[in-house]
Amino acid sequence: MARVTAKKKASDANRAKKSTANEAKKTAKSLKTALARRPEGELGGDKLTFNHAMVYAKDVQRALDFYRELLGFKVVDEFHHEGKPVYARLRAPGGDGTIALHLAGPGTSLASDGVRLYFEIREIDDFCRKLQAKGFYITQMPRMMPWGWRHAYLNDPDGHEISLYWAGENRMKKTVMRAAKEVDKAPAAKGR
Repeated sequence: MARVTAKKKASDANRAKKSTANEAKKTAKSLKTALARRPEGELGGDKLTFNHAMVYAKDVQRALDFYRELLGFKVVDEFHHEGKPVYARLRAPGGDGTIALHLAGPGTSLASDGVRLYFEIREIDDFCRKLQAKGFYITQMPRMMPWGWRHAYLNDPDGHEISLYWAGENRMKKTVMRAAKEVDKAPAAKGR
């Protein structure tokens, strides 16, 4: 009886995998068809804009202190519950970009693998030195990256990754990873 049950479970699992794979194929095919039929500029086009990134925090006040006091963000909106901030929307000091801080629910993981916030600042070296003078730890001080942008890395109080960078004239240009290309060429040249 145990063998029959194990075989049935395995068979059911295989059917479920095939069903999921078939649904994914149908969805991809449907999206491909929709994209092929769309008139130029539709499906977002110039009407879709990025509004803000939501950053969940265990302590919104602590996050507010970091983004407002250390990075210079300006509070646009703030909501309190029982005298404590549970939500705040902030605008970057040098532009229109905004982030929202939201109180994380009890037991909610704040792990943000695969997500990093990027803030651009011309005076990146001076800015990082000022953060350090206030006792803040920078995981990587500013340095030129292979794609031609100068980057520094740090984490906010909840561990969210942040990149401070300066791209300068390369800001809206296609990335050229010269150093990476040179590294790739070196072994090939030695093998000739």
